[in-house]
Amino acid sequence: MRELPSGTVTFLFTDIEGSTKLLHELGAKEYAAALAEHRAALRDAFARHGGVEVDTQGDAFFVAFPTAPGAVAAAREAQDALSIPVRMGIHTGTPLLADEGYVGADVHRAARIAAAGHGRQILVSAATAALVDADGLRDLGEHRLKDLSAPERIYQAGEDGFPPLKTLYATNLPVPATPFLGREGELGDVQELVAREDVRLLTLAGAGGSGKTRLALQAVAAAADAYPQGVWWVALASVPNAADVVSATARALGGGGSLAEVVGDRRLLLLLDNFEHVIEAAPEVARYSRRVLRWTWS
Repeated sequence: MRELPSGTVTFLFTDIEGSTKLLHELGAKEYAAALAEHRAALRDAFARHGGVEVDTQGDAFFVAFPTAPGAVAAAREAQDALSIPVRMGIHTGTPLLADEGYVGADVHRAARIAAAGHGRQILVSAATAALVDADGLRDLGEHRLKDLSAPERIYQAGEDGFPPLKTLYATNLPVPATPFLGREGELGDVQELVAREDVRLLTLAGAGGSGKTRLALQAVAAAADAYPQGVWWVALASVPNAADVVSATARALGGGGSLAEVVGDRRLLLLLDNFEHVIEAAPEVARYSRRVLRWTWS
C-alpha cells in the first residue's frame, strides 16, 4: 500500500446501490464480471488522481486523496466509466493518522454522505466544495445525516436528477452532544423490535443516566427510511399531567390542532421522552400512530 496522505485529507467512499438485486438480475457469472470491471475502473481513476486505497469490503471502496480536486475528478471519471449504479460520497477533513489508519469524525462523515446518495450520484460535503471549482456543483441544501449530527450542506457533482437524499429530512430529533459509541447489541435489539410489524409500542426502561434517551434517538434515526412522514421526538419532562400529552405531541409534530388532524393517515415514528410520570396517556397516544417507540424510566 502507498503511504496514506496526512494533514488535510479528502475521503471518497463508494458502494454499489442494490447489489443484491443486481446479482439476481445478472446471475452470478455476469455479476462477478461486472464487479471485476467496476473495481478495475475505480482503481484506475483513483490512481490517476493520487488516491490511496485505504480499505475495500465487498463492493465498497474507501479511498484517501491528498487534494479535494483530485478526489472529485476521480469520482467523475470513475462514474463515466461505470455501467452499474455506484454511489459516491466525498468529504474533506483533518483526521488523525494512527498506526492502523485514519481515526476521527471525518471518516464517519464521508461514509454517511455516501450512504445518503443513489447509484451514479456523487455527493460532496461543504468542506470539499469550498476547495474545488464550484462549476458543476449543485447545492442540495442542508441535510441531517443519520448519525444525528448537526445539518450538513451537501452538494452534487453534476446536474443529473435523482430522488431525494436518504437523510433525516423530516425530523425534530435533537442533536446529541456526543457521538454514539458502543452498545451495538442493544441498538440492534431495539432496531429489530421497531422493525417488526406486530410491535406497536416499545418501552425502554432503566436507571436514570443509563443512556436510554441516547439509545432511543439512535434507533429511531436509523429507522427513518421506513417512515416517509418522518421520525419525531416529543419531550415530556415539562408536561405536567397525562391529559396534556396528546396536545404536546401534536405541537411537536408542528400542528396547532388536534393530534388526530395532525397525524391523519401519515406513517410516523414517535419517540416519547420522559413518559414515566404521564404513563396513563399511553392508550390515548397509541390510537393515533401506526408505530410508536415509547421510552420511560423504570
